[in-house]
Amino acid sequence: MKKLALHWQIIIGLALGLIYGIIATNSGWGSFTSDWIAPFGTIFINLLKLIAMPLVLSSLITGVASLSDIKKLSRIGGKTIGIYIGTTALAVTLGLISVNLIKPGDKVPDNMKEKLKLTYQKDAAKKANTVQKVKDRGPLQPLVDMVPSNFLNSASSNRNMLQVVFMAIFIGIGLIQIPKEKGKPVQQFFESLTDVVIKLVDIIMLMAPIGVFALIAQTINKVAGNNPSEILELLGALGYYMFAVIMGLIAHAAITYTGIMRLMTKMPLETFYKGIAPAQLLAFSTSSSGATLPVTMERCEEELGVSEEVSSFVLPLGATINMDGTALYQAVAAVFIAQTLNMSLDLSAQLTIVLTTVLASIGTAAVPGAGIVMLVIILESVGVPSAGIALILGVDRILDMLRTTVNVTGDATVAVIIADSEDQLNILTK
Repeated sequence: MKKLALHWQIIIGLALGLIYGIIATNSGWGSFTSDWIAPFGTIFINLLKLIAMPLVLSSLITGVASLSDIKKLSRIGGKTIGIYIGTTALAVTLGLISVNLIKPGDKVPDNMKEKLKLTYQKDAAKKANTVQKVKDRGPLQPLVDMVPSNFLNSASSNRNMLQVVFMAIFIGIGLIQIPKEKGKPVQQFFESLTDVVIKLVDIIMLMAPIGVFALIAQTINKVAGNNPSEILELLGALGYYMFAVIMGLIAHAAITYTGIMRLMTKMPLETFYKGIAPAQLLAFSTSSSGATLPVTMERCEEELGVSEEVSSFVLPLGATINMDGTALYQAVAAVFIAQTLNMSLDLSAQLTIVLTTVLASIGTAAVPGAGIVMLVIILESVGVPSAGIALILGVDRILDMLRTTVNVTGDATVAVIIADSEDQLNILTK
């Protein structure tokens, strides 16, 4: 018998969590839920936090160090990384514009917001203290905070992820500077660590249905009280959240990718989208830009005319560090969760989201579920309770398919741009 796909398992876990939560609310099982159900949700969240740090460290070091394999393309590497980071920053910005305009969290009823706020009262108090500390800091303090004095201390807390990202880039640059044969053992170690971590992510996501069940059941247990109709109102708000993410993704594809294609290449848009369509469909069905990579490379080389020299460098690097769709979704999700919990994120906090999301997306593994791990980091970076991801996990699979499609489209767009800039876009000579 064929095993049920993980996304269906998660949806079933969500549905069962809702059903159990409603029954528990009406039956007075609050203590039982807190003692025997909620801990599984806590374990799931802790596992996601546990794997976040090594995931970022190993993936980012591997991605940066891969530049040393092709010295001839050092110039291409600089342009590629620059465009990848630039488009990711634009994606996050568009996501923040979308979520601030639509305000999906505000569609959650006020009385439920108050209950959610009370549920996370301690976290909200910590947030207030953090904001006051930020106000008291000097203008260059964020740059000072990014450079750690002790890496082990930085790695001990997910709130220090920017320091870990800085260290990973620093190590990657160091690997590039030493002879290849000397750096190879270190690079192989981090490549192996990346493979191990990705496998651990797969294992953790096997628990996702149980974790979602427990998190949703406990959320309902704490906020629904004796009025289950509020649950339906809360779920209705997810429709606005999905709309905000989808509008952001469409805007990014239509404005950012179309814009830079028109400005920086001579390739007709129709040619590009027809050529890359099979890779987009595979990305949509697998939710993995890594799994789609062979098809993306084939289509770029055979249908779009990108040289093998460019595609073999730009596209694998893109699958490692270019996560525009994922970054956009994370920004929307972070603000949505904060809005739902009635926690205000000022301009400084949203700029932190931009910076953290751009840098964290570089280390996001190209596999399903890794975006959730990064979202935990982003939530913690602005003081939003990470348990709030329970509100969005039920619809995450659908959005994962869409954002992966955007990720792959971005990889192909940059490959065409780089090939054209290096006069290696062969289709233009046909």
